[in-house]
Amino acid sequence: MRRDRYLNLFVVLGADILLVALSWYSAHELRFNFEIPESQYRLMIWILPFILLIKILVFYLFDLYRGMWRYTSISDLVNIIKAASVSSLLVVCLILFTHGFEGFSRATFIIDWFLTIFFIGGYRLGIRLFFWVGLGYGLSRLAGTSFLGLGTKSRKGAKNLLIIGAGDSGEKILREILENAGLRYQVVGFIDDDEVKVGKQIHGVPVLGTSEDLKPIAERARAEELLIAIPSATSGEMRRLLSRCAESGLPYKTVPGIGELIGGQVSVKAIREVAYRDLLGRETIRLEEDRIGAYIKNSLVLVTGAGGSIGSELCRQICRFGPEKLVLYDRAESPLYEIGLELRTDFPHVRTVPVLGDIRDRQQLTKAFSAYRPRVVFHAAAYKHVPMMELLPWKAIKNNVLGTRNVIDMSKQHRVEQFVLVSTDKAVRPVSVMGASKRIAELLVQGQNGCTLTGTKFMTVRFGNVVGSVGSVVPLFKKQIERGGPVTVTHPEMTRFFMTIPEACQLILQAGAMGEGGETFILDMGQPVKIVDMARDLIRLSGFEPDVDIKIDYVGLRPGEKLYEELITQGEGILPTSHEKILVLKGITCDQTRLNGVIDELAKLAYEQDAGGIKTKLQEIVEDYRPNH
Repeated sequence: MRRDRYLNLFVVLGADILLVALSWYSAHELRFNFEIPESQYRLMIWILPFILLIKILVFYLFDLYRGMWRYTSISDLVNIIKAASVSSLLVVCLILFTHGFEGFSRATFIIDWFLTIFFIGGYRLGIRLFFWVGLGYGLSRLAGTSFLGLGTKSRKGAKNLLIIGAGDSGEKILREILENAGLRYQVVGFIDDDEVKVGKQIHGVPVLGTSEDLKPIAERARAEELLIAIPSATSGEMRRLLSRCAESGLPYKTVPGIGELIGGQVSVKAIREVAYRDLLGRETIRLEEDRIGAYIKNSLVLVTGAGGSIGSELCRQICRFGPEKLVLYDRAESPLYEIGLELRTDFPHVRTVPVLGDIRDRQQLTKAFSAYRPRVVFHAAAYKHVPMMELLPWKAIKNNVLGTRNVIDMSKQHRVEQFVLVSTDKAVRPVSVMGASKRIAELLVQGQNGCTLTGTKFMTVRFGNVVGSVGSVVPLFKKQIERGGPVTVTHPEMTRFFMTIPEACQLILQAGAMGEGGETFILDMGQPVKIVDMARDLIRLSGFEPDVDIKIDYVGLRPGEKLYEELITQGEGILPTSHEKILVLKGITCDQTRLNGVIDELAKLAYEQDAGGIKTKLQEIVEDYRPNH
């Protein structure tokens, strides 16, 4: 690392020496119309070593070799002008005291001053253009530049911020803070584990060291807050950085992972508290945006359950691809209003239409489909709370089974081109009513292209738990921690697959672009996570020590729960796809006539609220359904 750092310095020095020599020579060529007299040529060669020595030394004193060129800004250009001016002045003084300008052309020094700025500044700005960081860095930075370009004016009442990560995200955060006087932060330095960057500067702010020395660096810099600005950090890197931040005793925040950044834009507005989802890893999802855009862009899209955790994020991600109109279908008025308002604010170019409706009401669905004629439907509306559906199994049947059948029927009648069902790993060898109801929904969707004549491409996307969704275990654990504990875990060996909401929704869109009809796509959920390990992580994130400050109690499995979740059911053949995070399951061809017949019987039991009869009928329909209570 250090060898690379010194190699870079020598390369920079070599380039500057060549450019300074070229500037001095070109100044003479221009002054004498490209016919340099012999006497002037000898003087030019004689004085060149002194000019190189003076200019390179002054450049060094003005910190021209500590900046990171890919982040060259107006402040760096101002620094170059200062360095060129001072060095030219020193050269003139040298000539004045040694030769009294006898034999030298005064115009040569003026031309040389201009060319030095042009060559040295142009070289650095060219590097920035090469990395395509952006142009037009705000002139507000000039007002805060000291004579030597070694910092910015302090802001009254601003917090001293130490940024962890001297990459693109950290630079964008710094630039936004420098340009916006209303942001009450003063960046005192960067931390980065790339030793090549240590000692360099970004817009005049130094990279002070690596995360190993975070605590002493924060003390020396008088930092009051830390910001982790590494959206691509893996789970292991995040855990290590969080441990170092905790050791410092300072409050810390983070910028969201790549998947959460709509459009990939890092901003101060995106800064938030560190959450459990940050510990799951921040691997960038590779989206085939051309394929997604082909079926989303300028299309009329309808999302059921648009006010829910998955549905609302789906709407945000869909808006990125510029649909002609997005219909938000949900029966909960407050969440529907909130997501509609958010989308109109964040995506004013997309026409959004909130529809307050219930998927169990065929008349409402008919009116909505007739009025808007959607081309693409994402069906995310479902009851997902396992213990609640065990208590009220008829609700799961009416919503998850009959509601899904209604949306399928409307999609076929109105010739929807693509239909995507959002499913769950609890549909695999289910032990709960909720899981069995979602499995029937899968069978309904799966059989549309194999068993009936329809032009609609029906497909299913199946994945595990999403962190932060309504009803997930994370909000429950947080509330228990806030109350001082205990945190209740069902079993020490219970595991679940977890994924962030944005990651899940991006892969849903990707799967929708790949489907030809009849597929069940499964999202790569990575390694399963022990629930007790999750509880311990959340306790530590809250600033406590598990089993010391906050107790963990084991309360046993609840109705409908099982220790381990699966993503593949018996009889399904798993195949890879062109996307590394998505697999496709080759399901069994089903008999839709028989399936609809038994669903009608199930519906009758649901309207009678016959819990026992519902579970018996579910076992008849879903062969591997084994209720655990």
